Amino acid sequence: MRPVQFNPKVKMVEAPEGVMGSGFMATNFDKVIGLARKNSIWPLPFATSCCGIEFMALMGSHYDLARFGSERVGFSPRQCDLLMVMGTIAKKMGPVLRQVYLQMAEPRWVLSMGACASSGGIFDTYSVIQGIDQIIPVDVYVPGCPPRPEAVLDGFMKIQDLVGKESMRRRNGDRYKDLMASYGIQ
Repeated sequence: MRPVQFNPKVKMVEAPEGVMGSGFMATNFDKVIGLARKNSIWPLPFATSCCGIEFMALMGSHYDLARFGSERVGFSPRQCDLLMVMGTIAKKMGPVLRQVYLQMAEPRWVLSMGACASSGGIFDTYSVIQGIDQIIPVDVYVPGCPPRPEAVLDGFMKIQDLVGKESMRRRNGDRYKDLMASYGIQ
């Protein structure tokens, strides 16, 4: 009996559509780049409240975000491509969050985690931003107060789908430029 058994439950990433032959594969360059990007996302956690604790659980061995290609959690915006905003964002923190977003290199994505980051949560006060989409564009919202790690994994997989299907030319298009201009971002 071998000490290591083959695990039939492991799902391998499928190759992009293309023409396969003996020793070669021809496919679309966008699909190859999308496959590489979606399986190597480097998240930047921006945690201010209890959602940060749920993120810590997500990075632990039970849920293990590393199995989705996010082994490295970065704390430098210039090296990360997914901004995960978790918790209450006060109005004084808004310019800091925007600066962190602007320091990230393109392409960049944003995941808003929890009720406070998505809509201000229970804090309907003058000092809390009622949703981070007032200062930066958001790609995926994860509901909950705080959201369970499974919900965050689902949101992360939605980001992966978005990253994998995004054309390399999308960020040079007029629609994307108009979106950035609506937030005052050049």
